[in-house]
Amino acid sequence: MDPIQSVDELAKRNVSIIAEMERAASGIRTRGERIADRIASAVGSWPFIIGQTIILGAWIVLNLLAWIEHWDPYPFILLNLALSFQSAYAAPILMISQNRQAKLSERRNHLDLQINMLAEQESAEILRLLKRLCEHTGLKLDEGGGGEGTEEDGRSGLVKQLQGEIEAQIEQVAEALDAGVEAAAAVSAAAAVVVVEGVPPESARAADPGGEAVAAAADALAEAAGRRAAG
Repeated sequence: MDPIQSVDELAKRNVSIIAEMERAASGIRTRGERIADRIASAVGSWPFIIGQTIILGAWIVLNLLAWIEHWDPYPFILLNLALSFQSAYAAPILMISQNRQAKLSERRNHLDLQINMLAEQESAEILRLLKRLCEHTGLKLDEGGGGEGTEEDGRSGLVKQLQGEIEAQIEQVAEALDAGVEAAAAVSAAAAVVVVEGVPPESARAADPGGEAVAAAADALAEAAGRRAAG
């Protein structure tokens, strides 16, 4: 399997996995659950409400204004009986569909709980490894205020402190590199004076009393020049 290259690909992969899980959950339904889901989907829709409203309105109007026969005169006892039958069967069917959805929701909640617990364990392990890394590298961490604030604040504070310590060490390394570059430039300059102008090492040492590295480089270059002249 190719590694995921971007956040978009990760999101698409997660969506496809969720869709596959939904299809698998729909595929294991019994025949009664499929019928219940279809009835619940039809009853809980605007077309059903509009159609039922039209039928009830036509029933009442025809029985009130009929010139020949009133099959259900006011107070519409037959209509009430039909609606009672409808409610008696619709309620249990809707409950069947809702119970199945509740089971799926409960499974998702258990999965979310497991993922959250795993994420918490991984976060704790990451913090433990960070502390061991700080101890190994000599970084100092603030131990005060352990009982204040939330765990997330503690993590952000730890990260900020690590960033500060790392930036301080980077600055120290940069200063050391700058000092080394300056020393190397001074050595090169002194060596050039010794080789080109023939300045003796004692003069270079007197010109720079504290520059032992420069004088040592000058001595080495002078010896090399002498050996080259003797050869």
